[in-house]
Amino acid sequence: MVAVGNKYWKIRHTLAGESLMAIKPWYKIDGLTPREDLREGKPLDASEFAVHLDKVRDKTAPAYYQDPEQFFNRTYLTKYLTEFSAQVVRRLSGEKTETSAVFNLATQFGGGKTHALTLLYHLAKGGPTANNWTGVQKILQKAGISSVPEAAVAVFVGTEFDSLKGRGGDDGTSLRKTPWGEIAYQLGGEAALSVLAQHEAEFIEPKGDVIKQFLPKDKPCLILMDEIINYVSTYRPKGYHNSLYNFIQALSETARGLDNVVLVVSIPASEMEYTSADEGDEQRFKKMLDRVGKPIMMSAEAETSEIIRRRLFEWDAGAVSADGRILLPKDAIATCNEYADWVLDHRQQLPNWFPVDNPREAFYATYPFHPSVLSVFERKWQVLPRFQRTRGVLRLLALWVSNAYQQGYQGAHRDPLITLGTAPLDDPQFRAAVFEQLGENRLEGAVTTDICGKKESHAVRLDTEADNQIKKARLHRKVSTTIFFESNGGFQRTEATIPEIRLAVAEPSLDIGNVETVLETLAANCYYLSIEKNKYRFSLSPNLNKMLADRRASVQSSRITERVRAEIKKVFSSHPGIQLIEFPQNSSAIANRPSLTLAVLAPEHSMQDSQTLKMIESMTKECGTSDRTFKSAILWAVADTDAKLREEARKVLAWEDIRDEEQGLNDNQERQLKENLAKSISNLKENVWNAYKFVALLGKDNKIRVIDFGQVNSTQSTTLVGLIINRLRQSDDVVDTINPRLLVRNWPPAFIEWSTKAVRDAFFASPLFPRLLNGDAVKDAIARGVKDGTLAYVGKSSNGYEPFHYQCTFNAADVEISEDMFIITQETAEAYQKALAASVAVPQAWQVGAYTQANTNSGSTPITNTVGENPTSYVSNNINQLKDELEPTDEPETITPVPSPQLLRWSGAITPQKWMNFYTKVLTKFATNKNLKLALKVEFLVEGKITQQTVEETKVALAELGLNNDVETDIHEDP
Repeated sequence: MVAVGNKYWKIRHTLAGESLMAIKPWYKIDGLTPREDLREGKPLDASEFAVHLDKVRDKTAPAYYQDPEQFFNRTYLTKYLTEFSAQVVRRLSGEKTETSAVFNLATQFGGGKTHALTLLYHLAKGGPTANNWTGVQKILQKAGISSVPEAAVAVFVGTEFDSLKGRGGDDGTSLRKTPWGEIAYQLGGEAALSVLAQHEAEFIEPKGDVIKQFLPKDKPCLILMDEIINYVSTYRPKGYHNSLYNFIQALSETARGLDNVVLVVSIPASEMEYTSADEGDEQRFKKMLDRVGKPIMMSAEAETSEIIRRRLFEWDAGAVSADGRILLPKDAIATCNEYADWVLDHRQQLPNWFPVDNPREAFYATYPFHPSVLSVFERKWQVLPRFQRTRGVLRLLALWVSNAYQQGYQGAHRDPLITLGTAPLDDPQFRAAVFEQLGENRLEGAVTTDICGKKESHAVRLDTEADNQIKKARLHRKVSTTIFFESNGGFQRTEATIPEIRLAVAEPSLDIGNVETVLETLAANCYYLSIEKNKYRFSLSPNLNKMLADRRASVQSSRITERVRAEIKKVFSSHPGIQLIEFPQNSSAIANRPSLTLAVLAPEHSMQDSQTLKMIESMTKECGTSDRTFKSAILWAVADTDAKLREEARKVLAWEDIRDEEQGLNDNQERQLKENLAKSISNLKENVWNAYKFVALLGKDNKIRVIDFGQVNSTQSTTLVGLIINRLRQSDDVVDTINPRLLVRNWPPAFIEWSTKAVRDAFFASPLFPRLLNGDAVKDAIARGVKDGTLAYVGKSSNGYEPFHYQCTFNAADVEISEDMFIITQETAEAYQKALAASVAVPQAWQVGAYTQANTNSGSTPITNTVGENPTSYVSNNINQLKDELEPTDEPETITPVPSPQLLRWSGAITPQKWMNFYTKVLTKFATNKNLKLALKVEFLVEGKITQQTVEETKVALAELGLNNDVETDIHEDP
């Protein structure tokens, strides 16, 4: 550990305002480099971290186990290992105080016991030579002796020794079939073995007196026995288990009576492999050894990180503290300080088990690993039945370091630390090692589906689709990997909390808020991630997302279309003054009438379809087979695209199918299902708002104009129809009221009188006029125009205008919208008044309603009309006054000439689409004239043959109408 006190190394720019320099990646920091084999990515076998004592003894173990100097260089002497080895060498030196002759070495499977036995083996074999090995002086100091004594050493490993075949006999040595015979041979050769000749032949364990005879007399003696339960289990049917028990008991008692003999026994095999008989023997041996000896529990706890550094990394031999810890390079310290500062800044958002008030020591202790990496094994994984504490962690981390180092130098990543989220779960070898420790290979599907290992893995895909910061940090993968490690260890806390996830994945340069963003995305996509009360875990059971994916694939297209249309109908609710037409398929579905109509196109006719605008134009200008009169009355609501709508509708239907058909959902899933369904329904509604962002209408140039409302959502208005109308109000495409002067400015030049019906119709027929939300706005405009003198409201009679309302208070409710009531301009109204004042009789021009502009040049004095008084009665009431004011004259009486009839004739071709319009707009104006004559010439040019039956049917139809049924054809009879 680096002793830095309150001062610590930081790398920062010196100029004010400049940001923190980039932290160096761990693999680029000199002074703590992965071992050569890890750097080169050589395959690592688990056996590297699980050496057998027999292989050390016969010199077939790997060099770093077989060579004592290498072994001690890679071994960190933990507190427990130092105390244990000090007691052993002290006893071998003949000291009996603060030590024991018998040790029962108990650790969890894979907990480092064989490593401890190997250390004792090298010490005893090395003797004084061992004094100069790394860390041995620390052992001697603890033992209170000056030198390691050389001792005779015997090794018995229960997994290796075979009592049926025996050892030796064919290699120039005597055959040994008993544990005691093998131990005696290793301690004293053939001479010692000869002492047990009869015991060996009859497989009977020796007792104390015989044991003393084969023990060496000239030097200390160390006997190491490992994995004895494995031997006991194998030979229990032959009764050898009792013989071994009796031998160890006798050997223990003998060692206790001697000054420099030490027996170290390690009992457990893997507890996962225990039978009930094994458990019974394990307890029997343990009780006996605890009674005659001293139990030793090997524990690394807080020193695991230092063990890992020694085993997996190369370091500067001179950079070691007084207690044997490797000193960190200054760049490594800088990295730790940056992370520690981040922890201090976010302490309220991190787990309470982490030392948030003093985080530097934690980062110093575990570098180049993040503290979460090692703590997850200590907090959770160590309670797993199959977890091998030291051996298992070393195996995983060796693969981890090797992968991370190569990935770093290949330019893929620049991680400052090896974090929990960077575990290479995409590497099949690493995954297999993880599943082995968890004891659960079925997690393969969960990992490769949701985290990594395949191109389509959810976290990998989500990272590629995320924004740049999340994508660069690989945050989806890091968060999901962290959840996997935190939630698949232990029995009580099989989940990852948000504070734990934040601590494990966040970096000084990362916005911590992105963690929650990523969690939401993972929750919506992963198939094996379950969430309950902000706690996350990966498991074997598929979650609702997986059920959703399966259900979505089976939802029929017709159901989706039906659901989308139903939701659109809900969103496009009624609105005053608007007639809604939903999903018209042809022009005849939209009535041709003077009222504002919003036609909602089906979403498949979207703006993305090149035919949509052509369809809108055709349906706007036509109504069935005729031209449409009120083209400007139609507004078109058009979707941008239907893709999102259909996708969200598919999701809603899938959730509903799960709700109605899925069995066996737990309470949490039921709650999540309810929430997800509600959210999807809400999203579908919102997608309708988002989609219908376009409105099409007839422009002033008589072409379809498209208005893009931009981003549309439900927060902008209470109803979508209301939002559309309000937007069109802002652009004056739709109005609520009319200024009377608008009518004057747009007065048809061919009209003296403009019928109120034609006025009203103009707002729905001509794109030059704004569209009226309320048809009564025409009445209101006329009434206001009458009051302020802009307009006059009149009827027509044979004697002039009757009624005639001008410059008077007039109620809008009294305005009649019809072809028989008219408005006239101020100039026309005043000219009419002047004419009335200057004439006794109403001029002929008023009688026929064909008053010309020339009359407006009269110089008569205006006469104010009386409200409700018609022109004829007005003249009658004032005739005497007019006579009194006129002087007699001798001029002859003027006789108004009777107009002679005039002829109107037209001929031309009319397409079938305009036949009805020709009748309503042209012929109806003259239909009441008794002199109207309509000459009709009809020609049919039919491709192919006209049958005689067709000719006869035509004649019958003409006769039924009372018409001449002479029909000419060019049909020629076949000869």
